[in-house]
Amino acid sequence: MKKLKVNALFLLLFSGILVSCQQSSKTAAEDTPVPETPVQVTTISKATLSEDVVLNASSAYQEKSFVKANTNGYLQSSTLQAGAAVSSNQVLFKLITKEARAIGNSINQLDPGFKFSGISTIRAEKSGYVILVNHQKGDYVQDGEALATIINQSSLVFLLDLPYEMRSVLLQNKALELTLPDGEKLKGTITSSLPAVDSLAQTQRIIIKVNATHPIPENLIAKVKVVKSAADNVQVLPKSAVLTNETEDEFWVMKLINDSTAVKTIVKKGMEDGKSIQILSPVFGAKDRLITIGNYGLADTAKVKIMH
Repeated sequence: MKKLKVNALFLLLFSGILVSCQQSSKTAAEDTPVPETPVQVTTISKATLSEDVVLNASSAYQEKSFVKANTNGYLQSSTLQAGAAVSSNQVLFKLITKEARAIGNSINQLDPGFKFSGISTIRAEKSGYVILVNHQKGDYVQDGEALATIINQSSLVFLLDLPYEMRSVLLQNKALELTLPDGEKLKGTITSSLPAVDSLAQTQRIIIKVNATHPIPENLIAKVKVVKSAADNVQVLPKSAVLTNETEDEFWVMKLINDSTAVKTIVKKGMEDGKSIQILSPVFGAKDRLITIGNYGLADTAKVKIMH
């Protein structure tokens, strides 16, 4: 009987200790502060948004004049150099025939009134820039031989190889903006397209006319911005506010339900540009607060602290 009383007393003491430990653990858990992630928030805004695609276009001159000899003879004078600008009707070359070179002076001495020179003058048909000089002073050339190549400055275009599936998009962008490698911007207009498609790349060549105030070298690559779509008065968020998974097939934002709790809200996104993303659904209110900084890696119903 005495042994039973001792055991009962032991069990009572053990139970008391156990309850006390549980209460202490519960109190400690309640006293442990939940970490709060510092965040910055924004609200939904309305804006006009456009989605662009950037393509490459290369410069080319559609008109090239080949300056040719108009008789057999020697180049008596030539001051042309590659890169030089020439004007319409400017004298480019002077040719003297072999016969005139041999007997021209003798005839003039015998009869000064005859005024035989045997010199033929070659002029530029249009203004432009010299890109190639084939002969120099003293060279013997034959009738029809190329002496130089001149490009027509006004024939400058940019050639854009457009993926055919984007043809309908480009037709809506008759006026384009081209950006050169040095940052200069040119206004361009689509004039025509070649009636052929590259069999491998499935691209169609588009011709863009530009008005340049200075010489543009051939084969210069410019960036062409094409507007794929545009919309007015759509709800947008900064790109940093929209999160996605690794496969980019699900998008969400972290929305505050009070001053210290953020919940994961699935969204459907639309167009985007360099800074903003269109939110198609859900429709957010003007007072809804959405996290822009500190949202990466946050769990649903995460504790946060708004930083101002």
